Amino acid sequence: MSPVTFGAPGTGTTAVVAGTGGCLPARVLANDDVIAAGALNTTDEWLRTRTGIARRRRTTPGTGTGALATAAARAALRSAAAAPGSTPRPDLVLLATTTPDHPCPASAPEVAHRLGLNGVPAFDLAAVCSGFVYGLTVATALVRGGVCSAPLVIGADAFSSILDPADRETAPIFGDGAGAVLLRRGGPDEPGAVLAADLGADGAGRDLITVPGGGSRAPWPADHDARCDHRFRMRGREVYAHAVRRMTASSRAVLDQLGWPADSVRAFVAHQANQRILDAVADRLGIPPERRLGNLSELGNTAAASIPLVLADGSARNGTEPGARTLLTAFGGGLTWGSTALTWPVSEPRITPPEPETDNSRRSNASWLPKHSSTPPIPSTSTS
Repeated sequence: MSPVTFGAPGTGTTAVVAGTGGCLPARVLANDDVIAAGALNTTDEWLRTRTGIARRRRTTPGTGTGALATAAARAALRSAAAAPGSTPRPDLVLLATTTPDHPCPASAPEVAHRLGLNGVPAFDLAAVCSGFVYGLTVATALVRGGVCSAPLVIGADAFSSILDPADRETAPIFGDGAGAVLLRRGGPDEPGAVLAADLGADGAGRDLITVPGGGSRAPWPADHDARCDHRFRMRGREVYAHAVRRMTASSRAVLDQLGWPADSVRAFVAHQANQRILDAVADRLGIPPERRLGNLSELGNTAAASIPLVLADGSARNGTEPGARTLLTAFGGGLTWGSTALTWPVSEPRITPPEPETDNSRRSNASWLPKHSSTPPIPSTSTS
């Protein structure tokens, strides 16, 4: 895709980030915990040095992606309601995920139902770790086209459900979590305005990041035997080279489209995959360390949730002011990649724990939704 500009300053309408929220499971696993669980031939020091990861969050059995996504969406809506001005009611729910609650149906309709948004269109988007950037681009285009005015974009994954604990390439890398943003129609001069995007894909690399079995090409056998590999697999060394090259080129395409010099970017948020990848991309772009925002050390790679979780993490903001030039970039399976340029939003981020998976949690509950006014909502259970 050629880079697209959504709105030049002073002209047009675009999507504006009205609220940011996240959800993190309470269970924390240190490197030694993951090493012991999978009998991995590695050490805490090696993992910290090679990946930059010290800890990650993991869900408890029975807690799915839908619960994470719902809690993150609620946090984003409460964040929007606490900001100045009125809070729009979401009119679309887009969930980027690789780990839906079920192969069929999609998880987004149930998330919308839990949020009390029955009747609102809702769908899943599958672009692995690029999913949130893809979703943000799609949602912004829909706002620009008049299809919706307040889309809710969620990135959520519970990768622990598809990991092989004995696979050193993947088991220590990934964590679980969800992040969300509520968008609204607004002007490109506003803080939080989404201004440009670039997306790309190359299916020739489909086997570099994959779950080989369980789909229509290699269905799950009736006897669940070992011939169907249903675990996540990744060829890390090859992925590194692709990720650095693709994210760097995509980021440059977006910056060039807007005429932004790299040194004008005040907040750089790359997919939290591996610290060496993040540093290599930022170094090639010329973005200094103090402007690189992230939480990789504490959360690991949270797949589609990684970028929105950084946006929702108050401790990762590093003093970024509303309106500051911001660059997001990601790379994932497919192969897929993408970048988005926006200005830093006004809203204060919120992070909550997941809600329990019970019959009651699956019932529609609109009573907590913020009113369409500047009245503050019920506060979230925790903030960052």
